[in-house]
Amino acid sequence: MDTMWMRRVPVGLKPSFPSFSVLILPIPFPRLKPFRSVHHRSLSISASFSSSDENGNPIKGSKVLLKGMRYLELQNWVQSHGYRPGQALMLWKRLYGNNIWAHCIDELEGLNKDFKSMLSGLAEFKALTLKDVINASDGTRKRLQILFKLDDGLVIETVIIPCDRGRNTVCVSSQVGCAMNCQFCYTGRMGLTRHLTAAEIVEQAVYARRLFSSEVGSITNVVFMGMGEPFHNIDNVIKAADIMVHDQGLHFSPRKVTVSTSGLVPQLKRFLRESNCALAVSLNATTDEVRNWVMPINRKYNLSLLLQTLREELGFKHNYKVLFEYVMLAGVNDSLEDARRLIDLVQGIPCKINLISFNPHCGSQFKPTSDDKMIEFRNIIAEAGCIVFLRPSRGDDQMAACGQLGKPGEVQAPLLRVPAKFRSALA
Repeated sequence: MDTMWMRRVPVGLKPSFPSFSVLILPIPFPRLKPFRSVHHRSLSISASFSSSDENGNPIKGSKVLLKGMRYLELQNWVQSHGYRPGQALMLWKRLYGNNIWAHCIDELEGLNKDFKSMLSGLAEFKALTLKDVINASDGTRKRLQILFKLDDGLVIETVIIPCDRGRNTVCVSSQVGCAMNCQFCYTGRMGLTRHLTAAEIVEQAVYARRLFSSEVGSITNVVFMGMGEPFHNIDNVIKAADIMVHDQGLHFSPRKVTVSTSGLVPQLKRFLRESNCALAVSLNATTDEVRNWVMPINRKYNLSLLLQTLREELGFKHNYKVLFEYVMLAGVNDSLEDARRLIDLVQGIPCKINLISFNPHCGSQFKPTSDDKMIEFRNIIAEAGCIVFLRPSRGDDQMAACGQLGKPGEVQAPLLRVPAKFRSALA
């Protein structure tokens, strides 16, 4: 096996945060020709598609991008142009609160005329352009898949997940594509084109509330489980989450903003120390042999290191549980022995476990575990005293379900060699 190091790609635009440099982690691949995305980046990235002014504020063209700033950054910017902090708070509330979710200067009712004139000349409100909305039936209510066009012409997907209990969720993307190459994930087939900026992430949640609150009810939850590995874009993800939970704006509860990771350990530590938002870890295997195959990041940060890090870091958190996500793959990770190993793996970690039905797609040979076997697997874990839930497939009729987002090009990330013992399960 070779180790393929990902190269840095020079970027013409200055990133929106200081001293940004990214190198994709070394992930061993079989001896294949290096994958190059349709944008000719060998599973490598550009920085976020933004630049910044002399004060570090994100800009779009020649204008400051309002949704790319935390509240204190916005306040400082407003004051730098001679206006009071109170004006910044009023602007913030119109961008994110008061059921306004302003997208243009004409929606800033009640603001000082001179202040609005300044904003008209110096500020940009929108980071995304709405491209399409697709309905996907989950058998009870409509899941809404939103396509957004970015300023560089790329497209990302966001999903609204309604719930009859009133807990409506927006699933946001954090990258265009993904570099992790998880073998069961359709987005992973794309490779990675670039990170999303904080503004591009935040505006997905703003659009969700602006467009669909009247249709599905209040959007109360955010999950960073769309396109991309959030911790690979850790700076912008933490910033976006900070903006989402601000109590004068979108005001999502930190416990209802969940950021998912495939297991990037250094970034996981940083997130747990800097953010109060919830954490989900995509586990999906109970042995390194299987996880090395289905989630190549495990070759860098294996199960032992990942889980021990969680035990240590969660010791400093009060009343905090990590959510383990476990996509069930027929004949691969769904044996009763897997259930018993999973119980042992999570010992000493305050957690909940989500058992997720695999959503088939043309980019993978895996098959979903039967409902009866999922229930049997769940029961073994529950009898051991673990908190465990079954999560059925929702939205897979329109490729809007978990693991189905994105649109791989003609050239795709490599499918890894299937271990001999599992070849019959994929036949």
